[in-house]
Amino acid sequence: MIRMLVEEAVANGARLEVACHSIGLTARTLQRWVTKSADGRHGPNHCPTNKLSDVERNKVIAVATSPEFRDQSPKQIVPQLADRGLYLASESTFYRVLHDADLQHHRGRTRPPASRPHEHTADGPWQLASWDITYLRSHVRGQFFYLYLVEDVWSRKILGWDVHESESSDHAARLVERVRQTADRDLEGWVLHSDNGGPMKGATMLATLQRLGVVPSFSRPRVSDDNPFAESLFRTLKYRPAFPVTGFATLDDARRWVSAFVRWYNHEHQHSGIGFVAPADRHAGVDVEILAARRCVYARAHRRRPERWSRQPRAWARPTIVALNPESDVAA
Repeated sequence: MIRMLVEEAVANGARLEVACHSIGLTARTLQRWVTKSADGRHGPNHCPTNKLSDVERNKVIAVATSPEFRDQSPKQIVPQLADRGLYLASESTFYRVLHDADLQHHRGRTRPPASRPHEHTADGPWQLASWDITYLRSHVRGQFFYLYLVEDVWSRKILGWDVHESESSDHAARLVERVRQTADRDLEGWVLHSDNGGPMKGATMLATLQRLGVVPSFSRPRVSDDNPFAESLFRTLKYRPAFPVTGFATLDDARRWVSAFVRWYNHEHQHSGIGFVAPADRHAGVDVEILAARRCVYARAHRRRPERWSRQPRAWARPTIVALNPESDVAA
């Protein structure tokens, strides 16, 4: 538009300098617009020092798509490589390389967390636990098996489980008794959180908790987000690649599958909420040595190629305090 106005003024006899000055431009600026319509600026003409080579990028893709790691996210892959004394790239680099290769696709739905009514915290095992019941499909339409799970909130270790053909306060009470026997310790003051279902607030269950000195804690009615640790555990269980989506043929089949899942979850699963270590290792305190070894791996990698790091190496910190239904958004 400006060029058209200036050209019209010049065609009617005005001098170019005067026409440009009247609209706040110099004649040189207008000439540059005429001779070069595209932006002549250029970015840096050198390659970043921390850029991965093609060989390194291909190695990242090969590891991420290998049979061992193809069902895991970079946040699960990187800690396992560190445990083996191997550093390929950071999680963000894994994500970037996979995105460039069109290999990063979201496979689930998330929603923002709801506010929590009451706060409980734990700084060690056997202080706070969460439990719940979930449906497991059977091969008979409309019939289900019911999985009972008790999880230590601080370590995320599954402390007890069972599968039954019905929901019952009696089944829940017997499970808590088994947890106490397995723990071989006094559960006085132990906080056990659950939702408001019938088995959770049944007379048999409440009487058992009172006799053992266990402190019951309940979610708000019809608010499943008040019991996030149990819900997250059930999501992990049902999103396992080997989970039989068509259901279980018998009760024994369901129990065998859950037993294998519990062994994997407690002793192999790299849990993101506890520093990407196995729940059993954190429960026993072994995670301190594991995280220290990872820090050594990253320190060696940093010394070998410091130009690859824009900040200090990952600290592999150990979460010390875990909160259930925190009253504020500030992470412990």
